[in-house]
Amino acid sequence: MRPRFFTGSFSSHALACCALLVCFFAPATTVVATTGQVVVRENVSQNKRQDLVNRLRAITGLNGLGFDSNGVLRLGERQTDQGSQSARELLTLAVTGDKVIVVEDASGRSDVAFCRVVPGRWLSGGNKVPAFVVLVDFSDFRQIIGDDEARAAFDLGWGFLHELDHVVRDSKDPEEQGAVGECEAHINVMRREVGLPQRVDYFFTVSSLKVDPNFGTNLVRLAFEQYDNGKSRTRRYWLVWDSTAVGGLVVNGQTAAVRAARNSTN
Repeated sequence: MRPRFFTGSFSSHALACCALLVCFFAPATTVVATTGQVVVRENVSQNKRQDLVNRLRAITGLNGLGFDSNGVLRLGERQTDQGSQSARELLTLAVTGDKVIVVEDASGRSDVAFCRVVPGRWLSGGNKVPAFVVLVDFSDFRQIIGDDEARAAFDLGWGFLHELDHVVRDSKDPEEQGAVGECEAHINVMRREVGLPQRVDYFFTVSSLKVDPNFGTNLVRLAFEQYDNGKSRTRRYWLVWDSTAVGGLVVNGQTAAVRAARNSTN
C-alpha cells in the first residue's frame, strides 16, 4: 500500500484523538466566558500576530482586520469588494459564533505541521462555551519551497482558515488519497475568489526530487492547479518541504485546556 502523509490538519471527528495539553492563562488577554470569539494567546509575539493579520487581510480584503489590545480578533468596520467573500463570511461566523477559538504559538513542535486544531476544556467550573485551540507552527511556513502561485495559495492565512472551517462548519477531511475533502473544498472556493490555484489533494506525497541521503531529509510535495484561459489548459504548481523539519507526529490521548479569565470584555 502506498504510504500516506498527513498535512497536519484534522477533522472535528479526529479532534478527540489529538495530542496536546495547552493551558490558556490570560494576563493581557480576556476570554469572554459567555459568548464566542477568536482570541490570540499571549505567547504569540506581536510580529507573529501581525504576520497572521497581514495574511488574512490579503485574503479577505478587510484592511481593518486585527487583534485589539485584549488579543481579540476584530474584523473592522471598513467594507470592501476586494478579496474573498467566502473567507469574510467564515471569519464573521467565527467571531460571532458560539465557540471560543484560541490561537496558540506552537512553533518548532514536532507534533504540529503548519496548523492543527484541538478541542479545549475549561479549567474553571461551570463554563459551557465550546472551546478550541488552533496551534500554529509559524516556522513551518518558512520551510516551504516551490512555485510562487502555490506558495500564495498555501500560507499562514490559508492554514488558519482551514482550521477555522473545521471548528465553525464542522467540516471533514478525507480519509483516502486523491480527494481534497469537505474542508479544503471550502478553502478552494476562497482561492478561486482571489484568483489563486486550488489544492488538488489533501494528502501530500513523497517528492521525486533527489537529495543527499546523508542529510536525513524526507522531501514531500503538494499539488495545486489552475486553469489558464489564455492557453486553454490546466497548469499544475508544486510545493515542496522536508517533512522531517516540519513534523506532524500525532500522539493520542490528550486535549487542550483553556482557562477562563476572571474579567470579560464588552
